Amino acid sequence: MASSLYHLKFVNLLSFLSTFHLIATLSFSSVQPLCRGDERSYLLQFKDSFVINKSASSEPWAYPKVASWTLEGNNNDCCSWDGVECDEFTGHVIGLDLNSSCLYGSINSTNSLFHLVHLQMLNLADNHFNYSQIPSAISNLSKLTYLDLSFSAFSSQIPLEVSQLSQLSSLNLGRNSLELKKPSLRSLVENLTCLEKLDLSEMEIISMVPNILANLSSLTSLRLGNCRLLGEFPVGIFKLPNLRVLEVWGNEGLIGHLPDFQWSSNLERMDLSNTSFSGMLPSSIGNLGSLTTIFIWGCNFSGFIPSSLGNLTRLNSLDLSLNTFEGHIPSSFVNLGQLSFLYLTGNEFTGPIPFELANLTKLIALNLGGNNFADQIPSSIFNLTNLEFLDLSYNYFSGTVEFDKFVKLKKLTMLYLSYNQVSFLESETCANRTLQKFVNLGLAQCNLSKFPNFLAKQDELELLELQDNNIHGQVPEWVWNMSKESLKAIRLSHNFLTSLGQHPILLPWTDLAILDISSNNIQGSLPIPSSSTLQYHASNNSFIGKISELICNLSSLQVLDLSENNLSGPLPQCLHRFGDSLVVLDIRRNKLEGSIPQTWANGSKLMIIDFSQNKFQGWLPRSLAKCKTLKALDLSNNQFNDTFPSWLGSLPDLKILILRSNKFYGPIKIHNVNYEFPNLQIVDLSYNSFTGMLPVELLLNSNASRSDLAYHLSYIQVNSSLVVEYNYQNYEFQFKYSFSMMMTNKGVNTIYEKVQEIFTALDFSSNRFAGAIPESIGNIKVLHLLNLSNNILTDHIPLTLGNLVKLESLDLSQNKLVGEIPQQLTQLTFLESFNVSHNDLVGLVPQGKQFNTFQNSSFEGNSKLCGNPLSKKCKYYESLPPLSSTSEKSQASRSPLQFGWRIVMIGYGCGLLVGVTIGHVVIARNHVWLMKTFGVR
Repeated sequence: MASSLYHLKFVNLLSFLSTFHLIATLSFSSVQPLCRGDERSYLLQFKDSFVINKSASSEPWAYPKVASWTLEGNNNDCCSWDGVECDEFTGHVIGLDLNSSCLYGSINSTNSLFHLVHLQMLNLADNHFNYSQIPSAISNLSKLTYLDLSFSAFSSQIPLEVSQLSQLSSLNLGRNSLELKKPSLRSLVENLTCLEKLDLSEMEIISMVPNILANLSSLTSLRLGNCRLLGEFPVGIFKLPNLRVLEVWGNEGLIGHLPDFQWSSNLERMDLSNTSFSGMLPSSIGNLGSLTTIFIWGCNFSGFIPSSLGNLTRLNSLDLSLNTFEGHIPSSFVNLGQLSFLYLTGNEFTGPIPFELANLTKLIALNLGGNNFADQIPSSIFNLTNLEFLDLSYNYFSGTVEFDKFVKLKKLTMLYLSYNQVSFLESETCANRTLQKFVNLGLAQCNLSKFPNFLAKQDELELLELQDNNIHGQVPEWVWNMSKESLKAIRLSHNFLTSLGQHPILLPWTDLAILDISSNNIQGSLPIPSSSTLQYHASNNSFIGKISELICNLSSLQVLDLSENNLSGPLPQCLHRFGDSLVVLDIRRNKLEGSIPQTWANGSKLMIIDFSQNKFQGWLPRSLAKCKTLKALDLSNNQFNDTFPSWLGSLPDLKILILRSNKFYGPIKIHNVNYEFPNLQIVDLSYNSFTGMLPVELLLNSNASRSDLAYHLSYIQVNSSLVVEYNYQNYEFQFKYSFSMMMTNKGVNTIYEKVQEIFTALDFSSNRFAGAIPESIGNIKVLHLLNLSNNILTDHIPLTLGNLVKLESLDLSQNKLVGEIPQQLTQLTFLESFNVSHNDLVGLVPQGKQFNTFQNSSFEGNSKLCGNPLSKKCKYYESLPPLSSTSEKSQASRSPLQFGWRIVMIGYGCGLLVGVTIGHVVIARNHVWLMKTFGVR
């Protein structure tokens, strides 16, 4: 009985204690605050170490979360502050989410943040920490499982201490100016064995991808985009059992291939874009049934698209652009019912577009541009009623394209049909109907004979391409009211426009970036675009009158091309206002006159200046020496009256200097041969009044003379682009300005529409240079064109000319050269044009190889020369032995100048005998003109 009573009391006691514990727990949980005083103080100190600046965060929803951190009123519980999370039992701060909180300022290891040692989650993404280094005190936060410092203006090397946060499951340091060298990528992750998410995007790593990443079996997301990774990508990473996101885009040095996917995979997003992955798409890719996104544009993939790709029924976005895929689009694409984004541009796909694409009713972006698709544009495309973006440009579509069919696609705002074989037709009623608001329209080479009328009501256009059509006559008045506030680029070049009508002098498009009205026949005064304009192309027209001073308001201008017009008068004196932005200034072939404005801005970015074929006079502006990025300067065919501009020798990148046909005079003096003209390649000083010895010092130290330079076929040009933002990706329109020039080649005035950087050329002809040709000329083994004609050169032809093994054209005519033609010149197997006429040469014309191809005119005017091809037969000279080494030394000793030199010529791509003639237009043969003008010496 007693034991039963004791047991009952014990049960009641346990019940009481249990109830008491429950009440105590409920009471404790309702008692506030949980915040610990020291940690509250640390948070306030952290807040005070930064300023609030809305520009410090880029997200539209950004706001200063720390604004709620205050002790005013009853707000002393830090656990209730915005972005703060506390442990519900201990009250310790365990989480800080300050993403997009407009924080601005530097941070270091003394910051109070690193006293919050119980933190498990820290998110400081999308703030601005003023390019601080990640503090080494981050190691104090040893309990962190989640760390996000992305897009927050951190810089420098990632500290080793980050790798000591061994409990991290999510690490995001992407989109900063960070480096990862010591520790390396391998040493960073080898201790982070719990990682599930790793994002180091847009960080400078420059290393191989370590195989150790393939051991992180918990990894669900790996983002290493644009990190300058290189080497072979480990195939084992594709086999990670939990991997859902794989991004290595933008690593051009990263090679690899897709494996045979014979395993279960959870991969949802795969982005290998702009890498060097290659090979074919394996048919087993159809086993990756979880894939929603495949981006592999800009790689080296090839072959046919496997039909198994149609098995990926969850696929939402597919971009295979800029590879070399071929064949037809598989009909199995009909199964991709969730597809909204399909980009196949820049491949070698053929055949008609499969009608099955009409079943992809969710498609809102379709890009098939830059392929070999043919036949008519299929009507099935017009069933894709959700399309917003359609690009069919640069194919072989033919037939008639009715604009009314595109109008039925009510959501379509971006349409590109340029450069096919189609005729674009607009119905009479179209202009009066209410249409969708187009943003981009590409209708280049669509056989248009007039401006489409529907454009008159378009007020949201950003890009309009109507170039390469048959549009004649005057620009309609309504064009100047079209999309005044939105238009960024309009291209009307290569049409038959004759007038801009009653346009305002200042064009009305307030946000214009690119205006291209070149290659028409537009008359009248030159229009001036808005101050926002970056590129202004108006060449090959018939504009007259002065260039308005208003053009100087274009303070952001990068390219100004007004060449080949009838513009007259002086240049505006305000040209220096262009500031640092101007890269190309081309005003050649006009009737401009007067002197060049003397003022050029410091820090100028000018790369190409072409003032040729005008009537400019006076001295060159010495301030051109401030143009430190200048690559090409063409002042030919003017009336400049000055000495040689040796002050340009300090320009480190100057490759082309053309002073042809002016009134330059006097000897050419180079002050310091070790630092003058370090990259000069093409020099044309012809038709001036230079005197003294040949100025071979110009090219003595030029890198152009190095025969070990890598072979390449790039042109001297300026590349620029306009990026149009689109919902899915940026759409880039590229523009290239190629430098062109005129030189005398093989006795013919030749226009080179493009100039290749591989060529070297030197033209000192038609001056008053005197003395011997220096022996050191033979050191320029990459020289392709050499013209020293019509000077007063004396002494022998140097034997060292035989070292110029790439020489294609050599003109030494109309001088006072003596002695024999060196037999060594027969070694010049690329030599196509040779002229030593009208000198005092003697002896036998060399025989064999290229010399068997030269005509009599190459040697005429040398009465003591004999042998083929001359009619005069040799007698005594035929038996003369070749020059001995003694005579060679004697000849060398007579040359007072011993220099090396070089220069660059354009248009070399095929080698052999056709190199320097590539891409040229013959203007006139000048041999007879030379004879009449200068006389035979």
